[in-house]
Amino acid sequence: MEIIKTYIEDVYIIETKVFKDNRGWFTESYSAKKFRDNGLDIEFIQDNHSLSKEKGVLRGLHFQLEPKAQTKLVRCIRGSIYDVAVDLREGSPTYKKWFGVELSAENKKQFLIPRGFAHGFLTLSDNTEVQYKIDEYYAPEYDRSIRFDDPEINVDWGINNPILSEKDQKASLLKNSDCNFKY
Repeated sequence: MEIIKTYIEDVYIIETKVFKDNRGWFTESYSAKKFRDNGLDIEFIQDNHSLSKEKGVLRGLHFQLEPKAQTKLVRCIRGSIYDVAVDLREGSPTYKKWFGVELSAENKKQFLIPRGFAHGFLTLSDNTEVQYKIDEYYAPEYDRSIRFDDPEINVDWGINNPILSEKDQKASLLKNSDCNFKY
């Protein structure tokens, strides 16, 4: 397992070793020991799984306020996505900066997004399935969204009219949010 730093502190791309033979392939997608050995002591408590039927579905930008913020370990198990993390930690040197990576069933990359970040992804293919681990349970009263096209953040999604949920259509701009993350 290789843990690759990005230019944003605490945001990582995870690449696992894939063993292939005539039967197919095998990979160890997660190891608490290997995470701990690399200074990532995270206790994941739940796995989530989503299906997006069409290319162009955008889910995000989502986060939960403190004290119910979530770390996420995201992977795409069918199709492909463009996955984005946005630093919402006021005082951080990368505050309001974002990092994106393509995750796919083919490349088997994973994306580690820590607490204090908004998360969103755009499907790049039909019938895309995403699984992710989280370290805090869903708490609706702490659930928040920021507009995918917030000009303060300016994520380059490569799409103008994504397919959005009603929740994401009504999301606020960051400047109107009650986001409470501190660096």
